[in-house]
Amino acid sequence: MAAPGLRLGAERLFAMPGVLELLSRSNSTSQAFAEVLRLPKQQLRKLLYPLQEVERFLAPDRRQDLHLRIFDPSPEDIARADNVFTATKGNRIDYVSSAVRIDHAPDLPRPEVCFIGRSNVGKSSLIKALFSLAPEVEVRVSKKPGHTKKMNFFKVGKHFTVVDMPGYGYRAPEDFVDMVETYLKERRNLKRTFLLVDSVVGIQKTDNIAIEMCEEFALPYVIVLTKIDKSSKGHLLKQVLQIQKFVNTKTQGCFPQLFPVRN
Repeated sequence: MAAPGLRLGAERLFAMPGVLELLSRSNSTSQAFAEVLRLPKQQLRKLLYPLQEVERFLAPDRRQDLHLRIFDPSPEDIARADNVFTATKGNRIDYVSSAVRIDHAPDLPRPEVCFIGRSNVGKSSLIKALFSLAPEVEVRVSKKPGHTKKMNFFKVGKHFTVVDMPGYGYRAPEDFVDMVETYLKERRNLKRTFLLVDSVVGIQKTDNIAIEMCEEFALPYVIVLTKIDKSSKGHLLKQVLQIQKFVNTKTQGCFPQLFPVRN
């Protein structure tokens, strides 16, 4: 375990010598995350806090447009999450089943979080990355849009269930609306929806429909920006500011801070 009280935000992390080394040697830190913590500080900052890298290019009077202090996890927080997704005898991570209708979905007592987004936005790739420390769990990933045709349920220990939803838009399943809308509206143990948006093209018409569903059903949801490594910093900054403004002015149930990922 890390030393008591060692809860550091991004700002303090790199100012205290020895902290990263202490965490990297902790028994509660996986080998994969320990290797990440040993990266050069500049590379580590870009990896753990990518929005801060974008923030550097903003004029000081515009930096308040980005909500970077709402969710500012310390490496200790990340290590704890790392443990949640590490498969062990006491923390089984398994594929449960798939369903094409809500009445076919498994009856699971745990809280659920689901991932939705346009076809080929990177949903399955993100879930595969989350399960990288559970190699026995197979998450099928394809470069062809519309690969996921069913709702796929994955158990994450005793913590929660992850649901990989079919993509909307191009090559979406014919019964997509009935399948996904009914799930979002009626699934009682759904606690959080992660709505993935391609940061290269921004919010599209089909994304707006998904956002409207989340708002209509009063679902707490988070916008995840995918493929942040696929465009220039200038283009990414423009998209981040536009989407952040949209979240601030056009939504009520959306978490105010964006979550950027590379995939």
